[in-house]
Amino acid sequence: MRKSFGVNQALKGISFSVEEGEIFGLVGPDGAGKTTAVRIAAGVMKIDSGTVIVGGFNVKERPDESKKIIGYMPQKFSLYQDLSVEENINFFADLYEVKSIERELMKKDLYAFSRLGKFKDRPAGKLSGGMQKKLALACALINVPKLLILDEPTIGVDPLSRQELWEMLIKLNKERRVSILVTTSYMDEVERCGRVGLLYEGELLKVENLEDVLKSGVRFEEIFINEMERQKNMKSL
Repeated sequence: MRKSFGVNQALKGISFSVEEGEIFGLVGPDGAGKTTAVRIAAGVMKIDSGTVIVGGFNVKERPDESKKIIGYMPQKFSLYQDLSVEENINFFADLYEVKSIERELMKKDLYAFSRLGKFKDRPAGKLSGGMQKKLALACALINVPKLLILDEPTIGVDPLSRQELWEMLIKLNKERRVSILVTTSYMDEVERCGRVGLLYEGELLKVENLEDVLKSGVRFEEIFINEMERQKNMKSL
């Protein structure tokens, strides 16, 4: 992927893959290009050059087919605050053209999964930050995606809500084999991923298998800091 905004190169030709049934994390400091990368992968931002394939479909050439198998949850709360929980879910079901029978079955699962059932008539704007994130996740899941793309899903929520959201994600991954591409700035969340890509100033510095990292006894945070320091030193020469 390559993407520029004026003279600023947000992505300088990065390449990575997310395997079926995998949780793949993109980690990096603010401005590294994480949000740009996942927005392009989700098909909501145009790429300058490069190719993005999701489930065998070229996102640029066949956006309708690729979007049917993608669930996307942006960093900022983007739901309709005046609509109720149920109205928001129905709205996204309409966007994804989810049939009525499938919709009702999925809503039943989502309410049980997120524990939002008793709040289904409450306006989204009246929910707590953690519950808004759960609603955003429910809306991203209404079309039963094969790939779930999440941009900083736990930013701005309390520790308990962070834990609950990750429990939901891991359950989705294990029980429904949903592949997950997630960006995060939290090192403890990195350790919940199978593989992690380290993004810095628009470049993908390396991809680490977390199982191998844990076996080595080195904390990923150390790898993260050392790699960024190495890049800074190289550019200062």
